[in-house]
Amino acid sequence: MITKMENTYSAGVDIGSTTAKVVICDADSKMLFERYRRHQAKTVETVQEILQEALDELGNIPVELTVTGSAGMGLAETYNLPFIQEVVASARFIKDVYPEVRTFIEIGGEDSKIIFFDDHFRPDMRMNGSCAGGTGAFIDQMAVLLDVPVSEFNALAEKAVSIYPIASRCGVFAKTDIQALLSRDVSREDVAASVFHSVAIQVITALSRGRDIKSKILLGGGPLSFYPELRRAFVKVLAIKNPNDLIITDRPELIPAMGAALLHEDQPHQIKLKDLLLLSKTKDFGKINQASRRLTPLFESKAEFESWQKKHLKNLVPRVSLDQVKDKDLFLGIDSGSTTTKLVLADDRERFVIGHYRPNNGNPIQAVKEALSEFAKKFKKAGFRPRIIRTAATGYGEDLIKAAFGLDDGVVETMAHYRAARRFDNEVSFILDIGGQDMKAIYIRDHAASDIQVNEACSSGCGSFLETFASSLGYSITDFAKIACEKNAPFDLGTRCTVFMNSKVKQALREGATVADVSAGLAYSVIKNSIY
Repeated sequence: MITKMENTYSAGVDIGSTTAKVVICDADSKMLFERYRRHQAKTVETVQEILQEALDELGNIPVELTVTGSAGMGLAETYNLPFIQEVVASARFIKDVYPEVRTFIEIGGEDSKIIFFDDHFRPDMRMNGSCAGGTGAFIDQMAVLLDVPVSEFNALAEKAVSIYPIASRCGVFAKTDIQALLSRDVSREDVAASVFHSVAIQVITALSRGRDIKSKILLGGGPLSFYPELRRAFVKVLAIKNPNDLIITDRPELIPAMGAALLHEDQPHQIKLKDLLLLSKTKDFGKINQASRRLTPLFESKAEFESWQKKHLKNLVPRVSLDQVKDKDLFLGIDSGSTTTKLVLADDRERFVIGHYRPNNGNPIQAVKEALSEFAKKFKKAGFRPRIIRTAATGYGEDLIKAAFGLDDGVVETMAHYRAARRFDNEVSFILDIGGQDMKAIYIRDHAASDIQVNEACSSGCGSFLETFASSLGYSITDFAKIACEKNAPFDLGTRCTVFMNSKVKQALREGATVADVSAGLAYSVIKNSIY
């Protein structure tokens, strides 16, 4: 802290979940310097880079600094800097610059919010919770799925002809919808526009909660700044007829940072840019709480893991080779799931003959065709044709697969689970199933399912949750699972949305966590998510 100097400038630093923003203004609140940059979980380093650019551009000027943003509180506490909540910062900017605004809609990297203002400018805030639907991270994930740079996503949407419904809450659920659309040869342009439409619907329906969205409406945040087609989707969903009802500032992505700069007089903290830069290098922010982020290893040693494996191997289904089932009655079961297709052929003694497990890539019928073709090739090689006398389907695609392949029976998935569980333990009382995009908890009482709990609109804790991270770190899901069982120090990644956890994984790797630490930490997260 330095003594009061003349010609002090005001500065606002907004560190969000995915980006860092810095604004420096003169005494008349005129913006002299601004930066907006993705930080890739390297928050301090990114802010240091921006401050160095400000120093080079403006010289060693004194600034009255205020920090805001979802990731800014920890940094403010570490370096003893003033902090203001971002909603308060945004409200201050709107009150000073756009007092006619009655609704503020903002989309950030991992959050979205709507703030309603009454005639006395009292705010009523609505914010997303633990779901990425309606955030910039959701759009980033969809761009990856379409294999286009996020910077080109808007240009793709501009060429759209039609809009299709896409799950707007969960990024992983949306992935399935998009895969299904692509398998039907829907253009990537239409898919991109449909993603923007789903974001607009999610933000408005989930956050307004029945309250009227009154004009004038101000839009803010990076996604609404850089994606004109996203703004267009909001205009359509909100049915805005009068262009004057919508306000878009020159730099909507900088609104909280501008608000923080305007709030400097409430808690003045004067410091020169060079001193601020030096201060940020005095502590390793990333490793301050590193020890508290670690969990107990899943296995303390290889011997403990092998003992655990041996204990569970006793529950294997009996198996039989192809040459042992010639001229025998066989039974085919097909589980058409949300992300994978499973087939099992069993003999009349309930022994496993042959099986198939593979992603369906949004085309469940093709997945079953390929699996049956593989079965046929194996029986042809064995020198005989199988005698399949009964067939049944279960899972999400039960009705579709039963109709497409003329199967004998359809079985409700929970009942299929229970019948299989009784095969292992006749007195089973509880079944927990973690699938590609769903989790089921089935409670059994008196040999009947008494209660069934299923996840609703979030896929965190499901198989796709793990597969997403395995792929992003360059591992197959099998190898990713193996390294979680090694001697390691699992990183505590919490129990948040799959899409949100990307930034936590980056932070873990930055703090020296190995991929094994991350994999084991994700294993903890899956179980915590399913239980919570």
